[in-house]
Amino acid sequence: MDLYESYIQNDRQRELLSLAGELADVFAERAEEHDREGSFPFENFNDLKKKGYGKLTVPKEYGGEEISLYEMVMLQERLATGDAATALSIGWHLGGLMELSESRLWDEAQFQALCEAVVTDQALVNRAASEPATGSPTRGGLPETKATETDNGFELTGRKSFTSMAKVLDYSLVLARIGETEKKGFFLVDHKLDGVSIEDTWDVIAMKGTGSEDLVLDHVSLPPSAMVEGDERGGDIPKAWLLHIPACYLGVAVAARNYAIEFAENYSPNSLPGPIKEVPEVQRKIGEMELELFQARQILYSVADKWVKEPDKRKGMGPELSAVKHIVTNGAARIVDIAMRIVGARSLYRSNPMQRYYRDVRAGLHNPPMDDMVISLLSKRALGGK
Repeated sequence: MDLYESYIQNDRQRELLSLAGELADVFAERAEEHDREGSFPFENFNDLKKKGYGKLTVPKEYGGEEISLYEMVMLQERLATGDAATALSIGWHLGGLMELSESRLWDEAQFQALCEAVVTDQALVNRAASEPATGSPTRGGLPETKATETDNGFELTGRKSFTSMAKVLDYSLVLARIGETEKKGFFLVDHKLDGVSIEDTWDVIAMKGTGSEDLVLDHVSLPPSAMVEGDERGGDIPKAWLLHIPACYLGVAVAARNYAIEFAENYSPNSLPGPIKEVPEVQRKIGEMELELFQARQILYSVADKWVKEPDKRKGMGPELSAVKHIVTNGAARIVDIAMRIVGARSLYRSNPMQRYYRDVRAGLHNPPMDDMVISLLSKRALGGK
């Protein structure tokens, strides 16, 4: 808790952080087994539901806790110290609901119905936008998944990749091309509908527990109201909720940092009179980790706090939010690398969590926005300001 104390602003946040910590500690005990077996942590999501974690970003008017962006990134960082894959997965759910709460682009009755399903039935929802042919939707490719208009609404056919926690999702917000036009829309799809299935395609070396399988849509019949968002989605407000991504990978770095420090305090080779924490070079490496962690956390939390406390500046915060992701995820990777140098060759053993942290933290480099896009955005802003 001492790592978080300087960032806690009130008693509510302390209680929320305690909740995330309890879950993280339980998830940490299961993480190695799920990583080794490549299995999906169903029990983790059952625990999240029991604790009401999925309703944290639902508006209070609809039965949720309506936590702020600042609170979400804090909780997600702590949760990821236990199991990053579970944290990233539930982060998509929490962040998506936060975006909908802030934008209110939906018909209010539909949004209320989804919120009530989350609160009452512990429903889980995620956006399904990526496809094998187009890659990340942030690159601008037109989706191959197609929504064909019918007399009764729409018929949806296509395949979505990287659908995190696919096997426990109740709903997906599917990005689809509308007919033969260049228009796109998001469609709310109930996974119980005929034609909706999950295909096991998630065969990766990092973040195995996200279970980001393919979502297959085979002539799924939808009513007209299922198209909940059109091309106007998001307007000119940047997607601050995506800070759940760097928060997650920073949690991986914190876990690696904690392990390395504990190792340094307790490992005593017979070539030394005491534990390796007394070796100047080890102390230097620990100091380097602390510096990287301080920089990453200050940037993450200060920008999240600005988003909460200065809403009039949100429209212009896109570059800042993108920069946070770049700085924090790359910093997290450096922290894990330094931690492994402290632990040494033992960190390569399959039974050692360090090798999992090493693999998992690098997945953050491939979550949006990607590094090259961030650099380009910052460059354009600088040149445009001359």
